Amino acid sequence: MITKNLVINCRTLKPYMKLTLTLLAYFCLLSFTTFAQTSTTLKAPNLVKGIIIDSASNAKLQNASISILRAKDSTLVKFTRATPNGTFTVNNIGTGKFILLVTYPAYADYVEDFSLDSVKAQRSFGNIDLQLKARLLNTVLVTGRVAAIKIKGDTTEYNAKAFTIQPNSKVEDLLKQLPGIQVDKDGKITAQGQTVSKVLVDGEEFFGDDPTLVTKNIRGDMVDKVQVYDKKSDQATFTGIDDGQKTKTINIKLKEDKKNGYFGKIDVGIGTDGYYQGQGLFNKFQGKKKMSAYGTIGNTGKTGLGWNDNNKLGTSDGAQMSDDGYFYFDNSGRDALDSFSGRYDGQGIPVARTGGLHYDDKWKNDKYTLNTNYKIGSLEVDGTRNTIQQQNLPGNVINSVTDQTFNNYMFRQKLDATYTIKLDTTSTLKISADGTLKNSTTNTTNLATSKREDGSLLNVNNRNLSNDLDQQLFNASAFYTKKLKKTGRTLSLNVSTGITDSKAHGFLKSKLDLYDKQGQLDSSQVVDQLKTDNTKTTRFNTTLTYTEPLTKALAMVLSYGISLNNSNSDRRSFDQSAPGVYNILNDSLSNHYIFNQTSNQGGLNFNYKKGKSLLRFGTKVANVGFKQVDEFTGNSAERNFTNWNPQVNYQYKISTYGSLNVGYTGSQNQPTIDQLQPIRVNTDPLNIVIGNPNLKPSFRHTFNAWYNMYKVISDQSVYINGNYTYFTNPIVNNTVTDTTLGKSVTQALNLTNQKPYNYSVYIGMNRKIAGINIGPNLNSNGNVYYSMVNNALNRTKSYTYSGQLSLSKYKEKKYQIYVNAGPTYTIGQSSLQPSINNNGRGFSGNYYINFFLPGKFQISSDGQYEYKAATQSFDTDFRRTIINATITKSFFKSDAVKLSISGNDLLNQNSGFSRSASSNLITQSTYTTIRRYFMLSVVWDFSGMGGGTPAKK
Repeated sequence: MITKNLVINCRTLKPYMKLTLTLLAYFCLLSFTTFAQTSTTLKAPNLVKGIIIDSASNAKLQNASISILRAKDSTLVKFTRATPNGTFTVNNIGTGKFILLVTYPAYADYVEDFSLDSVKAQRSFGNIDLQLKARLLNTVLVTGRVAAIKIKGDTTEYNAKAFTIQPNSKVEDLLKQLPGIQVDKDGKITAQGQTVSKVLVDGEEFFGDDPTLVTKNIRGDMVDKVQVYDKKSDQATFTGIDDGQKTKTINIKLKEDKKNGYFGKIDVGIGTDGYYQGQGLFNKFQGKKKMSAYGTIGNTGKTGLGWNDNNKLGTSDGAQMSDDGYFYFDNSGRDALDSFSGRYDGQGIPVARTGGLHYDDKWKNDKYTLNTNYKIGSLEVDGTRNTIQQQNLPGNVINSVTDQTFNNYMFRQKLDATYTIKLDTTSTLKISADGTLKNSTTNTTNLATSKREDGSLLNVNNRNLSNDLDQQLFNASAFYTKKLKKTGRTLSLNVSTGITDSKAHGFLKSKLDLYDKQGQLDSSQVVDQLKTDNTKTTRFNTTLTYTEPLTKALAMVLSYGISLNNSNSDRRSFDQSAPGVYNILNDSLSNHYIFNQTSNQGGLNFNYKKGKSLLRFGTKVANVGFKQVDEFTGNSAERNFTNWNPQVNYQYKISTYGSLNVGYTGSQNQPTIDQLQPIRVNTDPLNIVIGNPNLKPSFRHTFNAWYNMYKVISDQSVYINGNYTYFTNPIVNNTVTDTTLGKSVTQALNLTNQKPYNYSVYIGMNRKIAGINIGPNLNSNGNVYYSMVNNALNRTKSYTYSGQLSLSKYKEKKYQIYVNAGPTYTIGQSSLQPSINNNGRGFSGNYYINFFLPGKFQISSDGQYEYKAATQSFDTDFRRTIINATITKSFFKSDAVKLSISGNDLLNQNSGFSRSASSNLITQSTYTTIRRYFMLSVVWDFSGMGGGTPAKK
């Protein structure tokens, strides 16, 4: 006869909770109180022991999992595994009522309540007989759910069989049912209180690392297990020495019979006012071999399945300094000939066309691995923008209005591949390469009018900038790892190289009218020039890393690297000799620079790990040599400097899912080339930048701390994060504005007696009460920074405080509800204008609801609300409510076809709007964006996977 202690599946352990809305302070207090109680109970000498055996053969079940849970809330108190002789002992669990949970693969779980009434109490369970599930089912039919969650070290594993999976539901629908995981309407995943940035399929990336490519496209009934863990860096995984770099990751393990066949979907929609969208995805799996293809087209703001990866060298061409000591290139100070990034930020109306291919495979017992992707796409954005700006000067104010129209287009294709080979049991070689071809065209027209404080006309600037850019990028790297004879002793070599070759040409047409104090035209400046920009950059980096275990707890990480960066930048401006003939070189606006940088960097770091504590400390030192040659004049400039990067970090692992981390990093910030000797530009004749060769480096000090705690069974999480950064000898801008003409000249300089700083603090909690996920959070961030305005010191402070409360509830094939809202208060003030501040309150909220109705109908809606009150800087408030809604009808037994009617921005309030106040500038912008439309869509999910579609559970 089977006793009440033996169940075929994991017993559902529901905490006894009060159905109340718990205040934010309660969550904080609960978390820290739990930690304090845990620390107190460690002093108690009581224990629980027993022997885990097979009920039929009396065989000892080594490594059986033993969990002690607190009965009142099912939180995990202690966890251990059985020894080779099947015995277990759990010490120091405190007093009270508890639950013993014993699990072992293929055996029925064992659950028993018990209590300890004193700190010296002991409980011996004797022999705990576990029965094989197969043997048990031969004698009795037991209904219930399979074990839903298993904890394997630092990995939480969910068994998909324990959850309801509907026909044609996606991985995203499965994740919404898993304890500790939340998915919002946009597909953003939060697991155990932290954002998931990577979702793998059978341990491999799928079209890069965009999580939504997996969660929104792979069917839920294909999933066997879902694993959640903190993925370590490649270096830490190889050496076994924790470097603190971890990424919250979900791995989707597919069923064996679902690894052969094909599946995909087609989504087509046509809307009012010319809106449309289409999407197609096809996947074919054959064992460990995966092949996929997709294509999208539309003008609704959806720019692809996952077009969000940046090139390793970027698309930029100006020169700046990176943290490791060598220069890289950025176009922030240039002619804006490559001002379009190829991304849609909500401004303008986009037309996007994208496509891609993916292939990955493993063979010869996973000795060889290949993962490759090809992406192609274009994005065109048309729009207008109106900007109102107030420039506060000592004793004066300049008000400007700018009307802009823009048309941006980019076409890009990229091929990347990663090949990994296990050379032997101790060494691995990983080779990666990618290449990108890009063409972009931009055309921007600005009409800017500036007035004095008394309303008289100051200047009018009408300018047009057009450009055509062709760019080629190539990157390659090789990462070799070798484990030496002594455990923990390793050697690794990382070599990378890259080339960027870009050719741009465009036209600047500008007319600047200057007015006297009486508002009469004083003079005009006309510019009509052809501009070319040819830049080629090559880089080569190599890093050799050696790890040595000094003791069982202490390890040393020694590294040395060389970086070479060579660039050739040829920029020219041509005036007209005749209408349409640009062949007169303008020497004052042309230059040809050659940059060569060499960096030698060494690092010495130590890792001390003992018990639950991990301490990392050390420093990196880089000696950098830089040479710049002006090919036009023959002038050259050389700089040599040393960069120090000290760091220290301490982490205390409170439990499997709880830890406390504090750290400090310091880094030297070298001035950029544009700050030292800027390239002369005239695309904005009202704003000129000049160099300062006497600039000194600044130093950045950053302190950070975070605390997280997650409890599996009660599904409760707490996350607290904070950081504080301040700068010594900071580099700031001195902007001198001629109030007579409205022209500004900017030069960087060092401040010796001021220390600008910034900070951020976040407290977030989540707990499920009566089936409702409740998640309050508090957030604050701010900064104090300095600038010089007309040679007067300006101190600007800006602080933001906000709080939000989120409520969500999900039930498979019934409903999903999510609501999030909270207030905001902003403080902002400039010392040059002490009588004017930007203090103001605000409120924001968003929601998502989805209901399943009879007859296979489904209705859903999402919306956002935003309110910004009037301030002394902005005399009007701003309110915006956006509501979207969809009605869907599913067809056929498998719901393979869906017909939907949707409305976007039903209230027609999605007007583009932004406003900001910084330094001595107050800015407010309005712009065109996607407004109200209605769309009829058809979605077809198709599949030919092995094993067919399982019956509804």
